[in-house]
Amino acid sequence: MEGRRIPPGQKPIREFPLLSDGEIPRIDLSKWDLTVEGLVRNKLRLTWDELLVLPFISVTSDFHCVTGWSRLDNQWTGVRFVTIAKMADPLPDAKSVYMTADDGYTTSVFLRDLMEDDALLAYKFEDRPLDLNHGGPLRLVIPRKYAYKSIKWIRRIDFMAEQKVGYWEGRGYSDAADPWKEERYSSH
Repeated sequence: MEGRRIPPGQKPIREFPLLSDGEIPRIDLSKWDLTVEGLVRNKLRLTWDELLVLPFISVTSDFHCVTGWSRLDNQWTGVRFVTIAKMADPLPDAKSVYMTADDGYTTSVFLRDLMEDDALLAYKFEDRPLDLNHGGPLRLVIPRKYAYKSIKWIRRIDFMAEQKVGYWEGRGYSDAADPWKEERYSSH
């Protein structure tokens, strides 16, 4: 069964590695907020306390890193991305979502991929608050993509008409990032 859950070119691991391309930001939850703007009818600015009262779910999913490892059966708890999208009410032209992290990291994901039931803004991992090393207090989790699309320390969400190049995509990584198709690098 496990073999069918491991995409081509991936190896299963047990421990969750700590990967970051820079310093881990210091985050004060009393000053933290999540901004949602762009092609939406309702711009949002949610404080930490406001985020925590939104409907939440727990999802068990696999996590695939572009570097070749997969960690199976991760339990994430958070707010479905679709919940935030419904609150913001994207305009019909919105086809992509560009996200920015507290440390300046960016990525974009097609809106249709974020509307899947297992795409969420996670604030817990394995029933504990998500620690800073793994993207806490809030990170996107999108199991259908390589993990560089699951942005850590997310602070800003912009709905856009077209994909905008993010940090790793600008360095040659695939915008599609489908682990089952081994879309690791851009063909452009």
